[in-house]
Amino acid sequence: MLTTLIGFAVLMVLILLRMPIAFAMGIVGFIGYAALGDWNINGALSISAKRLIDTAQDYGLSVIPMFILMGNFITKAGLSQELYRACYAFFGHKKGGLAMATVAACGGFSAISGSSLATSATMAKVAMPSMRKYGYSDGLAAASIAAGGTLGILIPPSVILIIYGVLTEQSIRDLFAAGFLPGMLGIVLYMLATRYVVWRDPKAGPCGERMSKAEKWHAIRSVSAILGLFVLVMGGIYGGIFTPTEAAGIGAGGAFLIALYRKTLTLAILQDILIETARTSTMLFGVIIGALIYSNFVNRAGLPDDLVNLISSVGAEPILVMLAIIGIYILLGTVFESLSMLLLTIPVFYPLVQSMGFDLIWFGIIVVVVTEISLITPPVGLNIFVLSGVIKDIKTSTIFKGVTPFWCADIIRLMLLLFIPALSLWLPGMLYTT
Repeated sequence: MLTTLIGFAVLMVLILLRMPIAFAMGIVGFIGYAALGDWNINGALSISAKRLIDTAQDYGLSVIPMFILMGNFITKAGLSQELYRACYAFFGHKKGGLAMATVAACGGFSAISGSSLATSATMAKVAMPSMRKYGYSDGLAAASIAAGGTLGILIPPSVILIIYGVLTEQSIRDLFAAGFLPGMLGIVLYMLATRYVVWRDPKAGPCGERMSKAEKWHAIRSVSAILGLFVLVMGGIYGGIFTPTEAAGIGAGGAFLIALYRKTLTLAILQDILIETARTSTMLFGVIIGALIYSNFVNRAGLPDDLVNLISSVGAEPILVMLAIIGIYILLGTVFESLSMLLLTIPVFYPLVQSMGFDLIWFGIIVVVVTEISLITPPVGLNIFVLSGVIKDIKTSTIFKGVTPFWCADIIRLMLLLFIPALSLWLPGMLYTT
């Protein structure tokens, strides 16, 4: 265990020195593995090279660039405005309705883009002018965007869930199914948080204009293509018609056709989309390879087994251990960004969780929800800082204060998922009974 702790300490130092986490984890994993083998460099090179080649040749991982490509096509197609307008048509006339519409639109957009940061940045440009027009408080307006943006890493298709599935060797299909209901629950709880804010201060979220039935119908028709694509992709996965990889390819192709139909593609834009997809995919593959090398070192050092033995000797109740793990995640979330936190901890915690009899699909959803919480938790709160960078005239402290009710809603959702596992396991179970 001492070797692992030293390695972890070195890893923390490298990350704090701003070394990219993929390189930091790869270096620590490589040197640690060599140290455990009496400095057998050839053995460390062999296992590292095998991890790199196996990951690069893994057909199942092609789901990552395909879903990223789909999200980029949809973003460039300019559907965020129509999505927000469709949500506004049903919620805008209520108190706090524009903030509720923002949350719903963030959920819809994140279901396609799969990125929390991209969702926050995009919806800030779309929703903020409308909320300011009707006199919404900066705290509620910005907080609804920041909190709604966190849904991007849970509502499928989610890159974070894919990475978790790779690290723990769990079914991507089951993880996507497990994330759907908790994602919808998140939208509902965020809307309730909005209602609480306007109940406390009605001036924070005035009513918008009521749309006619014809306007509502037009708003729905404007997003019918994107809704149809989502139903096709997710329905195909849940129904067992497509594998996640095949669904990702169909989704990317469908998004390309939507962008063509909307006449938003030029050769220059297409080139930008492909370059951005390649850049993001390369970064994620580098992170996955580094995490797997680090995971090899952690497992070889026996840290997961040591933790299992320690918990057994103490005799702690499994639920108390889970609460402790959640506490560690929330604490780490105050200083680490979400992907780094997940990559550092999953190789250590998942064998322990599995040994206690917990379902790893359920644990994956718990981890992602805690990661969502970290995105709006000070002092890091990446979504908050992305938003303050897009909306430069709002103080970061104002957004952190405004997001507090949404943070509390996330804690409520986390506790519900912790004590009612069926909320995340019911839908995956249904897939195998139909």
